[in-house]
Amino acid sequence: MKSTVSKAAKHTLIFAGLLALGTSAFAQNKAIDFTPGMPFSNAYIAGNTLYVAGQQGPDEHGKVTGTDITVQTTNAIAAIEKVVKQAGYKMTDIVSATVYVTDLADVPAMNVVYKKLMPDPKPARATVQVAGLIGGAKIEISVVAVKQSGR
Repeated sequence: MKSTVSKAAKHTLIFAGLLALGTSAFAQNKAIDFTPGMPFSNAYIAGNTLYVAGQQGPDEHGKVTGTDITVQTTNAIAAIEKVVKQAGYKMTDIVSATVYVTDLADVPAMNVVYKKLMPDPKPARATVQVAGLIGGAKIEISVVAVKQSGR
């Protein structure tokens, strides 16, 4: 069945849809904390959504500190908070988290720190065991945050 809607009408509908969203998603897309030569950005804003790359929470020299999961979890969440704030978002804007751990036996101790440092209501979360993480880390956490209009 052939569509009777003209090409101009389709473009008008698409433009109206973007206006209804309150912003053009294309105009606001930007990388956060991108270092030239690196294969990724620490975060990326697309429209009103912030995608934060996996954070391990290294020390000031870029090295993973401590072999204890509680120290590494604390550092990873602090790194997330830094990136989230740098992008102009709040920790309460986080709607989803993915936690990568090298040992599922560390999850109970990680949860103690996570519960304490992540704001309520807690974001939706997946926890995944992986074979290894860069730099010998035991944990890496990535998040997605959505800025609500009027915030």
